[in-house]
Amino acid sequence: MNIGKTGAEGERKVANFLQKRGYQIVKRNFVSKYGEIDIIAETKEYVVFVEVKTRKENSLVSGVEAIDAFKQRRITLTANDYIAKTECEKQPRFDIAEVTVFEKADGSIGFKLNYIENVW
Repeated sequence: MNIGKTGAEGERKVANFLQKRGYQIVKRNFVSKYGEIDIIAETKEYVVFVEVKTRKENSLVSGVEAIDAFKQRRITLTANDYIAKTECEKQPRFDIAEVTVFEKADGSIGFKLNYIENVW
């Protein structure tokens, strides 16, 4: 599985995870002049901006570690742009989804999800 397909599959797994928990997916891959947000979802209370980081098992840098202050700022500015354009009045929340890709004993590809709410 190549990197682009792996990332897209990771985002799909996270979107399915959120939907099963009652979130409504309102936008995927939202782009503004500030950057991109992988998934925008809503609950009754929140508009949730989800950064998905898909990594191979035993990667040197975790998904959370890959989101430094600069990346957080870009995501926040992009979220503010989304809120302004859509006039969303819900409380914003910023989550990270770490998706780990690994090879199963039978040679197929497996995925593990670590979902972290309200990271910043």
